[in-house]
Amino acid sequence: MLQFNTIEEATTFLGRNLTRAETWWFNYSAKKSDYYLYCHNILFLFLIFTLVPLPLVFVELMRSLGFNKYKIQPKVSLASSEMFKCYKDVMRMFVLVVGPLQLVSYPSTKMIGIRTGLPLPSVWEMLSQLVVYFMIEDYTNYWIHRFLHGKWGYEKIHRVHHEYTAPIGFAAPYAHWLEILILGIPSFLGPAIVPGHMITFWLWIALRQIEAIETHSGYDFPWTPTRFIPFYGGADYHDYHHYVGGQSQSNFASVFTYCDYIYGTDKGYRYHKKVLRKLKEESGTNGATQEFKSE
Repeated sequence: MLQFNTIEEATTFLGRNLTRAETWWFNYSAKKSDYYLYCHNILFLFLIFTLVPLPLVFVELMRSLGFNKYKIQPKVSLASSEMFKCYKDVMRMFVLVVGPLQLVSYPSTKMIGIRTGLPLPSVWEMLSQLVVYFMIEDYTNYWIHRFLHGKWGYEKIHRVHHEYTAPIGFAAPYAHWLEILILGIPSFLGPAIVPGHMITFWLWIALRQIEAIETHSGYDFPWTPTRFIPFYGGADYHDYHHYVGGQSQSNFASVFTYCDYIYGTDKGYRYHKKVLRKLKEESGTNGATQEFKSE
């Protein structure tokens, strides 16, 4: 809840007029508790888990329209019933684990100092904090992911997520309940170290889940804007991790590729891509030879 009763009080406190965004925030949040604002995350996550993968469902079902050339594992095809089952399993875990976790974790946000008042953060402040959040989450997630690929971690917990050897968008949050709890720690570390505004926190949770859905899409689209992000892994990078499965000791990073490069856990992937390039070159050469001979 804001510390001001009127816009005039807020203007006097800030020593300037409110921006359009700050005026909107005042009108929306002035009479709402901080707990109510924090719980918006539950709605955001539900909408993201439900709506963001839907275009990928359409692409999977309409591969005959030309989408098949972007499929990373083109021989694998999932029926609509299989994708819907995945969504139902995700929603069950959402109701039993994700939602309650959001409800009970509110005190921690107050403890670390996530604020809801005015002034709103600048675009530069939000972007810089989001970069920090992604970097911290990526590094921490890398090591937890490596642990989960140990014998005990995989057999007891992580194997559930790897039931999809060719991942789909709905499978991004598909995991054992304990894995959901454990991986909540890296997601919270960034805001805990560099606390910001509630809006930044909302944006962080939303972007991280959207990114996870993209990397589990099973499609390597050439037009995705994330291709321009330095050291970004993407769908092709993470798809290899699922393709290899439980024995995978490669591509543990959740977002970027630098940890795998530094610690040498991308060697299998790089060798795989090298072999594919060589086969493609040989196939192109043979095709050109055949064409020459036919002439």
